[in-house]
Amino acid sequence: MTTKSKANMAEETPSSYPCRECQAGVLHMRYLTYFTWLDEELISVPNFPAWVCDLCGRREYDGRAIAWLTTMLNPDAGKPAPASRRIRPLKDEPRETIRPTQLK
Repeated sequence: MTTKSKANMAEETPSSYPCRECQAGVLHMRYLTYFTWLDEELISVPNFPAWVCDLCGRREYDGRAIAWLTTMLNPDAGKPAPASRRIRPLKDEPRETIRPTQLK
């Protein structure tokens, strides 16, 4: 994550908010190393945004960053969407065709 994107994220989110776990501490934005499993492979993401409580240490990961990471780790990411299949009418069914002159 670049310094510019970190600055943009900081502008759009509050600088701190109360902790829901201990209800006495305050959550502050920090950048941590995030670990997750992808099948049987451990993935580590450095400089990952998270809200960390200054009293109890609770971590809440930034929702937009989690969505971005999920998209990046999706095995279908970057692949074109499959073409939709057209359903052809049965041969015995009459077809209704609309000609450009009929549209008004």
